[in-house]
Amino acid sequence: MIDLKFEGGLIPVVVVEARTREVLMVAYANGEALDLTRRTGYAHYYSRSRKRIWKKGEESGHLQRVVRILADCDGDTLLYEVEQAGVACHTGHRSCFYRTLDGEEISPRVLDPDEVYGRGRRKD
Repeated sequence: MIDLKFEGGLIPVVVVEARTREVLMVAYANGEALDLTRRTGYAHYYSRSRKRIWKKGEESGHLQRVVRILADCDGDTLLYEVEQAGVACHTGHRSCFYRTLDGEEISPRVLDPDEVYGRGRRKD
Protein backbone atom coordinates (compact mmCIF):
# COMPACT_ATOMS: atom_id res chain seq x y z
CA MET A 1 0.00 0.00 0.00
CA ILE A 2 1.29 3.44 -0.94
CA ASP A 3 1.83 5.91 1.88
CA LEU A 4 -0.61 8.72 1.01
CA LYS A 5 -0.07 12.28 2.17
CA PHE A 6 -3.24 13.95 3.41
CA GLU A 7 -2.56 17.66 3.92
CA GLY A 8 -4.87 18.96 6.63
CA GLY A 9 -6.62 15.61 6.48
CA LEU A 10 -7.45 15.94 2.76
CA ILE A 11 -5.98 14.79 -0.52
CA PRO A 12 -6.85 16.25 -3.96
CA VAL A 13 -8.61 13.92 -6.39
CA VAL A 14 -8.50 14.50 -10.14
CA VAL A 15 -11.40 12.71 -11.83
CA VAL A 16 -11.26 11.50 -15.44
CA GLU A 17 -13.68 9.58 -17.61
CA ALA A 18 -12.10 6.13 -17.87
CA ARG A 19 -12.92 5.59 -21.54
CA THR A 20 -12.15 9.04 -23.02
CA ARG A 21 -9.63 10.31 -20.41
CA GLU A 22 -11.56 13.62 -20.30
CA VAL A 23 -10.89 15.52 -17.08
CA LEU A 24 -14.27 15.86 -15.37
CA MET A 25 -13.55 17.54 -12.05
CA VAL A 26 -11.25 18.00 -9.08
CA ALA A 27 -12.40 17.32 -5.53
CA TYR A 28 -10.96 16.32 -2.16
CA ALA A 29 -11.12 13.13 -0.14
CA ASN A 30 -10.31 12.34 3.44
CA GLY A 31 -9.44 8.85 4.68
CA GLU A 32 -13.08 7.94 5.29
CA ALA A 33 -14.22 9.11 1.84
CA LEU A 34 -11.40 7.14 0.20
CA ASP A 35 -12.34 4.04 2.20
CA LEU A 36 -16.02 4.40 1.19
CA THR A 37 -14.99 4.79 -2.44
CA ARG A 38 -12.88 1.64 -2.30
CA ARG A 39 -15.55 -0.38 -0.48
CA THR A 40 -18.56 0.68 -2.56
CA GLY A 41 -17.00 1.27 -5.98
CA TYR A 42 -18.63 4.70 -6.19
CA ALA A 43 -16.85 8.03 -5.76
CA HIS A 44 -17.14 9.68 -2.34
CA TYR A 45 -15.54 13.00 -1.51
CA TYR A 46 -15.16 15.36 1.41
CA SER A 47 -17.01 18.64 0.90
CA ARG A 48 -15.01 21.51 2.36
CA SER A 49 -18.05 23.81 2.26
CA ARG A 50 -20.49 21.33 3.85
CA LYS A 51 -17.80 19.82 6.08
CA ARG A 52 -19.01 16.30 5.43
CA ILE A 53 -18.56 13.33 3.15
CA TRP A 54 -20.79 13.12 0.08
CA LYS A 55 -21.33 10.52 -2.57
CA LYS A 56 -21.05 12.08 -6.02
CA GLY A 57 -24.53 11.98 -7.54
CA GLU A 58 -26.38 11.42 -4.27
CA GLU A 59 -28.83 14.21 -5.18
CA SER A 60 -28.61 14.28 -8.97
CA GLY A 61 -28.25 10.59 -9.76
CA HIS A 62 -25.13 11.43 -11.77
CA LEU A 63 -23.00 8.78 -10.09
CA GLN A 64 -19.36 8.01 -10.69
CA ARG A 65 -18.52 4.32 -10.77
CA VAL A 66 -14.82 4.06 -10.00
CA VAL A 67 -12.88 1.83 -12.37
CA ARG A 68 -9.42 2.43 -10.93
CA ILE A 69 -7.63 4.68 -8.43
CA LEU A 70 -4.10 5.86 -9.10
CA ALA A 71 -1.72 7.78 -6.84
CA ASP A 72 0.84 10.24 -8.15
CA CYS A 73 4.57 9.79 -7.63
CA ASP A 74 4.58 11.77 -4.37
CA GLY A 75 1.47 10.14 -2.93
CA ASP A 76 -0.16 13.54 -2.45
CA THR A 77 -2.76 13.45 -5.25
CA LEU A 78 -5.16 10.77 -6.45
CA LEU A 79 -6.64 10.12 -9.87
CA TYR A 80 -10.04 8.43 -10.07
CA GLU A 81 -10.82 6.82 -13.40
CA VAL A 82 -14.62 6.69 -13.49
CA GLU A 83 -17.61 5.82 -15.59
CA GLN A 84 -19.67 8.98 -15.31
CA ALA A 85 -23.47 8.73 -15.36
CA GLY A 86 -24.90 11.96 -16.74
CA VAL A 87 -22.79 15.04 -16.13
CA ALA A 88 -20.03 15.72 -13.62
CA CYS A 89 -20.58 19.46 -13.15
CA HIS A 90 -23.44 20.93 -11.12
CA THR A 91 -23.78 23.63 -13.81
CA GLY A 92 -25.08 21.04 -16.26
CA HIS A 93 -21.84 20.71 -18.23
CA ARG A 94 -20.27 17.31 -18.79
CA SER A 95 -16.99 18.52 -17.23
CA CYS A 96 -16.28 21.25 -14.70
CA PHE A 97 -13.60 22.47 -17.14
CA TYR A 98 -15.92 23.96 -19.75
CA ARG A 99 -14.61 27.57 -20.06
CA THR A 100 -11.43 29.50 -20.67
CA LEU A 101 -10.00 32.09 -18.29
CA ASP A 102 -11.67 34.74 -20.44
CA GLY A 103 -15.05 33.12 -19.81
CA GLU A 104 -15.51 31.59 -23.25
CA GLU A 105 -17.53 28.38 -23.01
CA ILE A 106 -15.76 25.69 -25.01
CA SER A 107 -18.35 22.97 -24.44
CA PRO A 108 -22.14 23.27 -24.32
CA ARG A 109 -24.33 22.77 -21.29
CA VAL A 110 -25.88 19.31 -21.44
CA LEU A 111 -28.78 19.87 -19.07
CA ASP A 112 -30.52 22.52 -16.99
CA PRO A 113 -29.32 22.07 -13.40
CA ASP A 114 -32.66 23.33 -12.02
CA GLU A 115 -34.32 20.31 -13.60
CA VAL A 116 -31.96 18.03 -11.70
CA TYR A 117 -31.59 19.84 -8.39
CA GLY A 118 -34.57 22.17 -8.18
CA ARG A 119 -34.12 25.81 -7.24
CA GLY A 120 -32.35 26.47 -3.97
CA ARG A 121 -31.20 22.88 -3.44
CA ARG A 122 -27.59 22.12 -2.72
CA LYS A 123 -25.61 20.78 -5.70
CA ASP A 124 -23.00 18.04 -5.65
